[in-house]
Amino acid sequence: MRVIGLDIGERRIGVAVSDPTGTVATPLAVLDAARVLGDGQELQRIVDDYEVAEAVVGLPLTLEGAEGPQAARIRQAVRRLETLVRIRFRFTDERLSSAEASRRMREAGANERTQRGSKDMVAASIFLQADLDAHKALIDGTDEADA
Repeated sequence: MRVIGLDIGERRIGVAVSDPTGTVATPLAVLDAARVLGDGQELQRIVDDYEVAEAVVGLPLTLEGAEGPQAARIRQAVRRLETLVRIRFRFTDERLSSAEASRRMREAGANERTQRGSKDMVAASIFLQADLDAHKALIDGTDEADA
């Protein structure tokens, strides 16, 4: 089952996708947020092309773990997407994913201009990978307890 990660910003939406086994996340695309939230067609095309079962949306929490105005904006955007795109949505903590994406891209030699166009999809892949790893750990833990 493939899963996509969505890093929803005010201008752009970073998209990452898992492999078919739901093990490895890979940056995929950066979409125009206004267009996606306007009609959802571009996102629906990705869902259909990759046969995605679920979207994991990064929720920007404060360092204390509370939801602020940005988290409310993301929840509102997802409510809109739920009316446009035929997929299940859920949230995951995205704290510091953009900073980590910048660090990784800088280490790979990407300048600020390059990062501007790609950072959102890299951030989406970072929190999607963390989410995939957490779910695998839950499954592995359940399997061990059942054995």
